[in-house]
Amino acid sequence: MKCKINRNAAKIMKEMLASEEARGQMLRVIVTENHGNHAHYALTFGTPTEHDEIVHTDKGIDVLLDTRDKEFLDGVWIQFFYVPEEGFDIVNPSKGHPNHF
Repeated sequence: MKCKINRNAAKIMKEMLASEEARGQMLRVIVTENHGNHAHYALTFGTPTEHDEIVHTDKGIDVLLDTRDKEFLDGVWIQFFYVPEEGFDIVNPSKGHPNHF
């Protein structure tokens, strides 16, 4: 499975991983809703399970992706933008419909 992140997202994700809340955990991309041809995503903390793949990104951050949701998670792209509002956009380009949070 593949996961791509932009520089801004990598910076924020590193800060998240350094927080007290993240102690001993990794970042996980989850599918919050599935509408058949597209999905909505979120970032959470978690530890690897038997269904997870640890995906190494080119920005040096490992991300957990659940192989049971491979259709929507493989190829996910995590971006962080400062304008017009600060927040993450997570999208799978092959599935469309970005998520901003």
